[in-house]
Amino acid sequence: MADNQTPDTANDPVFQIQRVYLKELSLEQPNSPAILLEQEQPAVDIKLNVATSPVADGIFEVLVTATVQTLIKDKTVFLVEVRQAGIFEIRHVPEEQMGPILGIACPQIVYPYLRGNVADTIQRAGFPPVHLAEINFQSMYQQQLEAAENTQTVTV
Repeated sequence: MADNQTPDTANDPVFQIQRVYLKELSLEQPNSPAILLEQEQPAVDIKLNVATSPVADGIFEVLVTATVQTLIKDKTVFLVEVRQAGIFEIRHVPEEQMGPILGIACPQIVYPYLRGNVADTIQRAGFPPVHLAEINFQSMYQQQLEAAENTQTVTV
């Protein structure tokens, strides 16, 4: 039965992970060791960003960046910045689907690696690990679209 089928796979949609890798990692403890003697609980500030860029025809890099800073009385306990990337092959996908694939699907694949690297780095630095929460990349993507539309409306 399968022998009679001759599918034209040349134009079938392609979505493949080529590689997930740690692009950049930095850890700073500018006020150690004195800050480590503080008894106060630190405040934790987490910032997350997603960026995409074409690498070659049909090949894209998706970069998820996290910055985790803890403070006690306006003094930094530690600052961790992680840039986790993935290279994806995406071909023969309708243009209207490219935004959601690059802005939602790809970051969902890369993000667990980033979360693990953040927790591991902080723990290896001698602190209790900071576990980043799950992220709704669909909501984040929608917010970015709305922000871009508002910027276009204002600048016109």
